[in-house]
Amino acid sequence: MPQNAAIRPHPAPAIELKSQTRADKADNRDNSDYFVTMAERSEHREPSSDEQSLGKQSLSNQNLSNQSLTGATEARGLEALISRAARAGKGPAPVERWNPDFCGDLDMEIKADGTWFYLGTPIGRMPLVQLFSSVLRKDDDGKTYLVTPVERVGIRVVDAPFIAVEMDVSGSGGEQVITFRTNVGDVVAAGPGHPLRFVDEHETGGLKPYVLVRGRLEALVARPVMYELVEHGEEIDIDGRAMFAVRSGGEVYPIMPAEKLKRLSA
Repeated sequence: MPQNAAIRPHPAPAIELKSQTRADKADNRDNSDYFVTMAERSEHREPSSDEQSLGKQSLSNQNLSNQSLTGATEARGLEALISRAARAGKGPAPVERWNPDFCGDLDMEIKADGTWFYLGTPIGRMPLVQLFSSVLRKDDDGKTYLVTPVERVGIRVVDAPFIAVEMDVSGSGGEQVITFRTNVGDVVAAGPGHPLRFVDEHETGGLKPYVLVRGRLEALVARPVMYELVEHGEEIDIDGRAMFAVRSGGEVYPIMPAEKLKRLSA
């Protein structure tokens, strides 16, 4: 993605995120392909000649039950299938209530940097990525699926399905709330129902924070946002042990023992 490209937040949430300078750093990391390019929403642009041609061959006039996600040979075919299940543009589909049969694995992968691939090719249209993300579900088997009322197909996720690219902090102390925006437009406030967790990255000695977005789906907090997050940390006694932690939504999320932080800071 070009360094000067802008990621536009999803229009639904009515919240003002103020840390634009740091968000820009998160959205334009050193590896410029970290995020799928945010294009204008499909309904606000003229389709290309290729898309018009594909549209003429669309399966949109066929019944969903007669079609298969695994049978679609290109992303536009998947878009036509999923849009009817997901009610495109109206937020995540109620996938937790659907219990369709497993229909095999799809050649789709979400890389560790948040880029979506289908049939080995990056998906470059953000409205399409947002559509796919609206029918994601991670089950208790640890696998991630695209789910419609009639099908459940497996996809590969290298790390987390989403990336938290921006954050906002309001209040202080026990009233503090930390709100994140993901690369696909979800906005979640860390707290009950959306906990934070911090994982040591043994290979690099680093730290990887995650925030739960919905169901079992998490967002990995982008490194620039992580630096901003830890600026709001404080030493808190947790079960008799001094911990470096952050507060949000009335909850306390430990990052590391305070003595470890002091060693790292020495």
